[in-house]
Amino acid sequence: MARKQDWIIGGVILAAVALMFIVFVVLVFTLSTRSNVGLGSTGDKVAVIELNGIISSSRDMVRQFKRFGEDRGIKAIVFRINSPGGGIAASQEIYEHVRRVRDEGKPVVASMGSVAASGGYYVALGADTIMANPGTTTGSIGVIAEIPNFSGLLEKIGVSFNIIKSGKFKDLGTPYRDMTDEEREQLQDWIDSGYDQFVRVVAEERGMEGERVRQLADGRVYTGEQALELALIDTLGTFEDAVQLAADMAGIKGEPRLVRAKQRKVTLFDLLTSDLRILFCETFGPWPRAKYQLTW
Repeated sequence: MARKQDWIIGGVILAAVALMFIVFVVLVFTLSTRSNVGLGSTGDKVAVIELNGIISSSRDMVRQFKRFGEDRGIKAIVFRINSPGGGIAASQEIYEHVRRVRDEGKPVVASMGSVAASGGYYVALGADTIMANPGTTTGSIGVIAEIPNFSGLLEKIGVSFNIIKSGKFKDLGTPYRDMTDEEREQLQDWIDSGYDQFVRVVAEERGMEGERVRQLADGRVYTGEQALELALIDTLGTFEDAVQLAADMAGIKGEPRLVRAKQRKVTLFDLLTSDLRILFCETFGPWPRAKYQLTW
């Protein structure tokens, strides 16, 4: 009987420890993702949202734009961009949320840092005003897919693959053999579709004819000064200039108070519940490419 009681007591203690652990994890997760400004707060504040590095996930940017867009105490947003681009879908999701905040009436100024090219330029298109430094690297409007070919190496070491597939394009982009002309044509159509989407957004947001955009959108990069001459951006200026412009657009008198979301920390809760692929991308950069990947 005593042994049975010991098992019961041990089980109760173990359950209590597990419950305390879960509460602790949830609390750490909540604190690590909380912004330093609450919804519904008052005051003349300008939020700063920073995009740094390759665009591999939209989750953090979307979270910040939704929060600051809904916060009545935030009068304007400066979107600081230092990015060479990245995934198409992630860039499109960020752009859509930037545009949504703008269309709802809250001023958004895109401030380009050292590099805001390809997808980094695309996300800026949703802002009311795009500002760059004279020496900012921007442009690079286009789409690329990089597909390795190891067939020559594999032949030298005597390795071959037997591929069984349900359709002729199922192993499209495999690195184990040369690409056929039909496959190259199919991939070119895929690339062209992404490119056309990019061109349409640039034409719409910059008030240009599609043909004019295509003349500029051959993948080349521009300095901020060149981009201004080509009407790809609106003005030149520093980050401080962008903050002041945002404040002026929001009707803020005097120097605005800047707020930023707290840096998100990786918690044990993330490791237990999150998509590890996305978590890896947000923490260390892009996940190694599988067969092929379409990027801006």
